Amino acid sequence: MYGKVPLSLALSPRIISEVAKFKPDIIHASSPGIMVFGALAIAKLLSVPLVMSYHTHVPVYIPRYTFSWLVEPMWQVIRFLHRAADLTLVPSAAISKDFETAQVISANRIRLWNKGVDSASFHPRFRSHEMRIRLSDGEPDKPLIIHVGRFGREKNLDFVKMVMDRLPGIRIAFIGDGPYRTELENMFEGMPAVFTGMMQGDELSQAYASGDVFIMPSESETLGQVVLESMSSGVPVVAARAGGIPDIIPEDQEGKTSFLFTPGDLDDCVGKVRLLLTNREFRDNMARTARSEMEKCDWRAASKTIRNEFYNAAIWYWRKKRADMVQPLQWLAQMFLPGPDVRRITQC
Repeated sequence: MYGKVPLSLALSPRIISEVAKFKPDIIHASSPGIMVFGALAIAKLLSVPLVMSYHTHVPVYIPRYTFSWLVEPMWQVIRFLHRAADLTLVPSAAISKDFETAQVISANRIRLWNKGVDSASFHPRFRSHEMRIRLSDGEPDKPLIIHVGRFGREKNLDFVKMVMDRLPGIRIAFIGDGPYRTELENMFEGMPAVFTGMMQGDELSQAYASGDVFIMPSESETLGQVVLESMSSGVPVVAARAGGIPDIIPEDQEGKTSFLFTPGDLDDCVGKVRLLLTNREFRDNMARTARSEMEKCDWRAASKTIRNEFYNAAIWYWRKKRADMVQPLQWLAQMFLPGPDVRRITQC
């Protein structure tokens, strides 16, 4: 899928030596991925508590790229990794439920990672007429849909083509890149679509804020960070009611901060996109409400929770696991050795 991305197990003697010299209180690894195996090995080698955060829902992606029979082996790998960790962080309630259904780990070793967004970098003030000209291919007065993200087969971007076929006179801009880009460009050939490639910094902030509606057809998001960033930029979202996105747009906020549509329901999606594009007052009110809601999703607060609560919970589980392993040795020592020798044995 990504032929030029270098991969590493992070298990070289130099890396292990550097981590040992650093003397971490805890190791936090991102899962799934190649380096998570290195993180697991180093954590066990140095006897350090391990937290894993789960970000990419590979079992959902597998049927779109390869053989469906590989789904269960992938779950087995996930079980192996996360059962070896002391605590698992998941980005949404949907993923937590999937982990419970797949019997990955017990629920008391899972924590929901609070959503966060950089509301200073993704802000309505970045709306730019020049950027809108670029995104609309020189027609800034036409209604403009935007999509930001990685272009992969699992993102269900073919669905956007069907939406555009039902909305004549509407323009769309795709910001990002990925293995599906060439197919996507061919699919939209001759249509009012712009592909900008990757953006970052102020340029990306301007792209978000310069659209009218953000469309998100993916049904496999663990959370959907781009949804948070669009809403923070004051651009309402029309997204599939799937994966982790309902955690961002809960039922009591649908139609207030953004819209969700039933996955695969073209009429539902088109109707909500059309409403936002044709009713400026309604769209502006929703944009303000979305922005206000995203101002509550502060990264500093989310990070503080991880540091003060989740890491401490992981350390507690790690200590408990060690105590459970030592206890049988203590019982044996008490049976055969006098008091002082017992302490020496169990402290080794």
